[in-house]
Amino acid sequence: MPLTVSVIIATYNYGRFLTGAIDSVLAQTFTDWEAIVVDDGSTDNTSEVIKPYLSDQRIQYHRTDHLGAAGSRNVAIRQARGSFLGILDADDLWLPTKLERQMALFRHDPELGVAYARRFNADEDGRILGINQCQLHRGHVLPLLFVDNFVCFSSAVIRRETIEDVGLFDVRWALSEDWDLLLRISARYQFDYVDDPLVIYRMRDVSRRAETNYLIMLEIMRRFLDDYGGRWMLDSATIRRSYAETYLHMGQAKVARSRLAAFSWYLRALLTLPTLAETWKELAKLPIPAVGRRMLRSLTRKHVDRT
Repeated sequence: MPLTVSVIIATYNYGRFLTGAIDSVLAQTFTDWEAIVVDDGSTDNTSEVIKPYLSDQRIQYHRTDHLGAAGSRNVAIRQARGSFLGILDADDLWLPTKLERQMALFRHDPELGVAYARRFNADEDGRILGINQCQLHRGHVLPLLFVDNFVCFSSAVIRRETIEDVGLFDVRWALSEDWDLLLRISARYQFDYVDDPLVIYRMRDVSRRAETNYLIMLEIMRRFLDDYGGRWMLDSATIRRSYAETYLHMGQAKVARSRLAAFSWYLRALLTLPTLAETWKELAKLPIPAVGRRMLRSLTRKHVDRT
């Protein structure tokens, strides 16, 4: 009988969290799984942490050079035998009924490509901070996903056939590689979710990498539109909103270091989508003379007239 779920755990210097992640897989009420742990060239005690688990034949361990999240997950996927792939970041935890409830969605809908769930947010020590309340979506989610990545990737279970269809993680992306993959899947397959938190997600400070991440997101968007046919699948309003919101977030990331740089990104956001109210709010916080504000309004009105 084929194996049902391959759990993909890529880890880099997360030995202090890995025990919790693996224990949360062992605690699953759905038991037809294997777990593939890829140590992405860790320099901590990861190799020692994993040793007690290797007596369980369901758990594999592979050590690689430092390939990054995309590359190490691809190693695991190539080793996987399951018909479904469950993604679990090494610093996150699954609740015991997670796989059971999500596999029920796949049994109900043979065409379903991805099942995901809500999450508990937690601090680095695992203390619960609350339930993430972002709006989730099911069905054909591409237009919504292009604007906002609402899928907690540690909650995702992906039908293996979809990966074989759209391809593995793109190793050129050092960040947001999950969003890139989900966009490609959402262009062809349906999504569904369990409307309960089934994952404990550790909130981490990503402010140091925020600017790099937004630049990568802009390139992922361009590539999806130009290389994967996204311009034929998405209307212009959706594309403008996604670009404008990314420009806005880049400005917010820049403001602490350079108000001038932040201003230039806010301006790009307004020229792309003048009605994005949050951009005007961010601009109001900057020391821009009144004449500058009048010029901004004039520029954005002209841009609206041209479109």
